[in-house]
Amino acid sequence: MKVAATAMAIVASAAVTPSPAVAGDISFAGDSYQVPLTSMRENKLKSTLIQQFDFSCGSAAVATLLTYQYDYPVTEQAVFEEMFNRGDQVTIRQQGFSLLDMKNYLAQHGFEADGFEQGLDKLLTAKLPAIVLVNDKGYNHFVVVKGLRDDRVLISDPASGTRAMPRRVFESIWKSRLLFVIHNQTQRAKFDDTTSWQAAPRAPLGSANGEQMRMIALPRLSPGDF
Repeated sequence: MKVAATAMAIVASAAVTPSPAVAGDISFAGDSYQVPLTSMRENKLKSTLIQQFDFSCGSAAVATLLTYQYDYPVTEQAVFEEMFNRGDQVTIRQQGFSLLDMKNYLAQHGFEADGFEQGLDKLLTAKLPAIVLVNDKGYNHFVVVKGLRDDRVLISDPASGTRAMPRRVFESIWKSRLLFVIHNQTQRAKFDDTTSWQAAPRAPLGSANGEQMRMIALPRLSPGDF
């Protein structure tokens, strides 16, 4: 069911704490194992644009949605400036951007978007990503839902990057039950793709390389060798 424009007044904000990323190889017991390493932080930021202000998760969510799910590259700064200049600046500073701000921005760029009361499974059948409002640890916050697989929900979080969580956990913080989706230009949409899921693997060693590393035996030393 399509939600009226008055329901678009949902707003959210969140804080950001960026951190650097590193990479390298590993070796054990004199044997070299060529396992390229990407830091968890670096991996999470590959397909998520991080918000620059504590009230700008909405603009970062829109920028992430367009850039990575619709192949329409745009910076968080560009989205923020346009939405801020066109919106109620006092309210935005106090409460963050609303879904109506996002809808108006997207319309200016040829994308028709609305909020719908639907379950998550609708995204799988429609093959469409969505922006949703969650309440995590007492804070309202916009995230992008970009995949559903094996009872896990893949999201782009403007505060922390790409991550997956158990569906039951996601459902518990998704209070509004609104899916804000672009419903034109659907041929451009990318949802539940393998590349996106690579940022949230089930286990860092759940591969052939992990099997090799499990075969490495630590030497048993006698007392006093330490």
